[in-house]
Amino acid sequence: MASNSHQEPWLLENGNVKTLSKEIRHGRTHHNMSSSSLRKKSDLKLVSKVPITCLRQLLANLQEVILGTKLSVLFPAIPLAIAAEIYGFGRPWVFALSLLGLTPLAERVSFLTEQIAYYTGPTVGGLLNATCGNATELIIAIFALSEHKIAIVKYSLLGSILSNLLLVLGTSLFCGGIANLRREQKYDRRQADVNSLLLLLALLCYLLPTLFRHSGALPEFTVVPTIQLSRASSIVMLLAYTAYLVFQLWTHRQLFEAQEESEDGVEDQEEVPVIGFWSGFVWLFGMTIVIAVLSEYVVVTIEDASDSWGLSVSFLSIILLPIVGNAAEHAGAVIFAFKNKLDISLGVALGSATQIAMFVVPLCVVVAWIMGIHMDLDFNTLETTSLALSIIVTTFTLQDGTSHYMKGLVLLLCYIVIAACFFVSKTPLQTLGQANIVNSGLQMTTEGVLSA
Repeated sequence: MASNSHQEPWLLENGNVKTLSKEIRHGRTHHNMSSSSLRKKSDLKLVSKVPITCLRQLLANLQEVILGTKLSVLFPAIPLAIAAEIYGFGRPWVFALSLLGLTPLAERVSFLTEQIAYYTGPTVGGLLNATCGNATELIIAIFALSEHKIAIVKYSLLGSILSNLLLVLGTSLFCGGIANLRREQKYDRRQADVNSLLLLLALLCYLLPTLFRHSGALPEFTVVPTIQLSRASSIVMLLAYTAYLVFQLWTHRQLFEAQEESEDGVEDQEEVPVIGFWSGFVWLFGMTIVIAVLSEYVVVTIEDASDSWGLSVSFLSIILLPIVGNAAEHAGAVIFAFKNKLDISLGVALGSATQIAMFVVPLCVVVAWIMGIHMDLDFNTLETTSLALSIIVTTFTLQDGTSHYMKGLVLLLCYIVIAACFFVSKTPLQTLGQANIVNSGLQMTTEGVLSA
């Protein structure tokens, strides 16, 4: 590695190449490992011949960040989406191009957090990943909240959880089982058990507001208590997620470490980052800005796309948004399942579902509270029941620590049935939960009670 540092000193800032220690390398999360399967090595021979140092570093960073992924062919969708919005093209085109543009951006955010973690160590890197791992969903949710589209927030986050539990995990188990028919597939149950417990806690917090609304009392007597219960439950979930981070990054880190092996079964000894520390932060900030722009386009145009394509907003939000927005992460999980590395696949699917259920959803409720928007955890009967059955089926699927293709097939079929349900459902957005009632006729009464 020393020779490489002399040949390519421009790869890092300050002329220093930092070798990745074994501890930091093992601190890579399953999310990072999954996204890395879609990366490709850049040929920097031509760039290294550029005589001007600053220009050489810029070109090297561009090649690593923009061209260093197999999804780079989707980057042109970003300027096309912006141009379509500026010049007033059809709104469905803006929606479709924005979705395609978000796909490589989500993978690049994972890449940049991993690069920064090479300098900060596994703990700070893990915190970065916990914050940015589902940045796309969080940004879309915040923009939807700013537009008072609470139903879209709930639909999109619910869809992310369902797609991770059934689609991603089901595809991984099915493809891994088919590719390894003559090999016994095993995984570490301990990590799956922890994630399952947190998902069941989240389910309890979602169920109680829904059950409370159907307790038989008139809406004017249940709306305000439902919001208060939802806010209390959100604080509990955020506290539980904080404890989960301590459990994952400090006290029981070994359960969540992703160890990658080379093709011959010998573990690689060293790795080096390919961009500098501050460059990583600048690129991460820039990517976040672009994600915010495209997310705003998605939120503003989703109803127009629904009308144009004849698909319900619930189907677009619950099924299409999560599939396209997280395609890179999902594909990586399936690739590792083909390689019989189910721990990584499970870490991606369950970890992402847990993060959304225990962090992103309650954070949205708290952010809405701060913004003066009355969002609750009542996902409606159909949506909550679908989530409950998905979590229960997944928990039963992972209880014995072994896998075969039949388990994956059952999960996939469950997802297809749920997708068909929302495909035929034409439920108006205004009927999802009591938050929309609060934000209309009962607005003044609710504000008065909540401020009392």
